[in-house]
This record gives sequence, structure tokens and C-alpha cells, in this order.
Amino acid sequence: MESLHRVLADSYALYLKTQNYHWNVTGPNFKSLHELFELQYTNLAAAIDEIAERIRTLGDKAPGTFDAFAKLTVIKDGDANASASQMVSDLEADQHKIITSLKQVLDDAQENGDEGTIALIGERISVHEKNAWMLASSK
Repeated sequence: MESLHRVLADSYALYLKTQNYHWNVTGPNFKSLHELFELQYTNLAAAIDEIAERIRTLGDKAPGTFDAFAKLTVIKDGDANASASQMVSDLEADQHKIITSLKQVLDDAQENGDEGTIALIGERISVHEKNAWMLASSK
């Protein structure tokens, strides 16, 4: 269950960071990056709820405070003053970090025969792989 809590924290931290960059990106690629970041944080918002509800379905309490998330996440806060290029690179790296966290949950779920979690996490891995590709292609 700890690994699923970590994915929730990572997802929330990435959501907040992506929204921060959406608000603060500047430069000649502003419009396309502003829209890309919005697509990604909107998807994360829905995923956060699904992950938290999966934790509850499995009978545990979902972490839901900044303090709890800060203790669990590997995603660092974003710098609103970073260049657009730095933002893209930063978010791409974070997509790979969350994929690593998701794969740990997938391994745990497979060990326990938890088909509901396997389905949810498999979908999330696909989304984050696509996000990483889109960000890498935006450099």
C-alpha cells in the first residue's frame, strides 16, 4: 500500500508543478507549452482522484495533506522563474520518475493478484510515457 501512497503523492506533486509551469511559462513557445501543460495537469487532476479512491477501495486512508505528500514524493517543487526549456526538461524528468513509482505499484499489485490496481496503474504508465514523449519532442 505504501507504493500506492507514493504514487498518489508523486501525482499530486507533479500536478502542482505542471500547473505552476502552465501559469508561468514564457517565450516564443508560450502558447503550445501553456496548452500542453494544461492538458497534462488536467489529466493528473482526474488521476489523483482515481488513485485516492483505489486506496480507499483497498481499505486504507488516502494521504491528503501537503505534509504527507512532501514526505512521500520524489518530485521536487518547480521554479516559476525557470526558462521554458528548463520547465520542459524538468517535467520530462519527472514523468520518468513517476513511471518508476508506478512500476513499483504494478509489481506489488501483480504479486498480490490485485487486478483493479493493475488496470489503473497500467493506464497511468501509458499516459506518463506519452507525456514524457510529448515533452521530449517539445525541446
